[in-house]
Amino acid sequence: MSWTAVNPATGETLEEYPEMTGDEVEKILRDAHKAQRQWRTNGFSHRAERMMRAAGILRERSEDYARLMTAEMGKPLQEARGEVEKCAWVCEYYAENAEAQLAPEPVETPDTGANTYVAFQPIGLVLAIMPWNFPFWQVFRFAAPNLMAGNGGILKHAPNVPGCALAIEEVFHDAGFPPELFRSIIVDLDLTRTVIEHSLIRGVTLTGSVGAGKAVASQAGAQVKKTVLELGGSDPYLILEDADLDGAVETCVTSRMLNSGQSCIAAKRFLVVESLREEFERRMVERMSQAVMGDPMDEDTTLGPQARPDLRDELHRQVRESVDEGARLLLGGEIPDGPGAFYPPTVLTDVEPGMPAYHQELFGPVASIIEVGDEAEAIRVANDTAFGLGAAVFTADRERGERLAVEELDAGACFVNGFVRSDPRLPFGGVKESGYGRELSPFGIREFVNVKAVWVE
Repeated sequence: MSWTAVNPATGETLEEYPEMTGDEVEKILRDAHKAQRQWRTNGFSHRAERMMRAAGILRERSEDYARLMTAEMGKPLQEARGEVEKCAWVCEYYAENAEAQLAPEPVETPDTGANTYVAFQPIGLVLAIMPWNFPFWQVFRFAAPNLMAGNGGILKHAPNVPGCALAIEEVFHDAGFPPELFRSIIVDLDLTRTVIEHSLIRGVTLTGSVGAGKAVASQAGAQVKKTVLELGGSDPYLILEDADLDGAVETCVTSRMLNSGQSCIAAKRFLVVESLREEFERRMVERMSQAVMGDPMDEDTTLGPQARPDLRDELHRQVRESVDEGARLLLGGEIPDGPGAFYPPTVLTDVEPGMPAYHQELFGPVASIIEVGDEAEAIRVANDTAFGLGAAVFTADRERGERLAVEELDAGACFVNGFVRSDPRLPFGGVKESGYGRELSPFGIREFVNVKAVWVE
């Protein structure tokens, strides 16, 4: 068996990568464990020097890595370049901040006469099961904090981006990390389960579907292993009556179309008050119809293909079922002729409960418009979802927006007058079926460490 990289814009087979055997994976795990036992004894300055080198390598090879991402999963080339730069940023962020984030924290216990504090120690090897949609960024936001914390990393990437998986391994090896410390494994689901259960794996982080998250959490939990899950999202964007409509539409379209609509934290449901609905629809259609769909290697392209034909077909099914159940199609909604897994910018309105466009995650360039009567209804509809990854509010009253973001919206990240995005300095993760645990920021680097109480008489 093998992993096959296929260009989703053309259907062309790029390369095949043979799957590893159980014996090969066993050796990788044992060598990684040995390397991690040594790596954890190196100081933060030693780790940081190599992490900064990784950032430099990413920038030096930015064009090569960007073109690799675009070839394997169809990301517009200009966005792929931005993804490589963001990976360099997260490497620099943790190289500069990890030591302070994991510094021992004193605890005052004056009645004991003891020296008491909390230490943060690495736990060992962490398995990362990663998705294809941001094939570099998703991995680096796991790898940078974990390697800086003294852990080792085993990457099981998505089968349609094997070249990206091996390129990331190359970055860390060329930056001077021990070659065995961070490895990519090309394995099937059965062998992945074996790796999760392996005694040398101490934690598992997964970014992917709800179904995959439940399966991994159940299996890891049976082995009493820590997990961090970043799963799907159906982010609501609330357009209130005092919103700056020009700014709101521009921001909403940017968020919905990013990565050809294939982002967990993209805007997906637009909850628009009745007084603004018709004008919002008109402007939304106008702006989304300006997308340039085509060859993702073309500098002018803003909308590339979906990552695989089956994903495009599933998205189309969700759109057609929503229309059959009463939603109105304002733009798009038809699979174009020709090769590639392309899907056009699509706008649905009159979206109501029971429709796929209301309840499910639509992972592509499809906007679902839902009319609401007022702020209270907007909040109710926003929270009427199994997901809880991100949310945004658009209003001229910043205090009002902040109150809703903090107190009312049930999501892991809430933005006011801006689109939801990840930033190394802020925690990233969700609630409900969007998962648990956090990546990035000081919270992310502390997920896979031993928070150790120390008492010295």
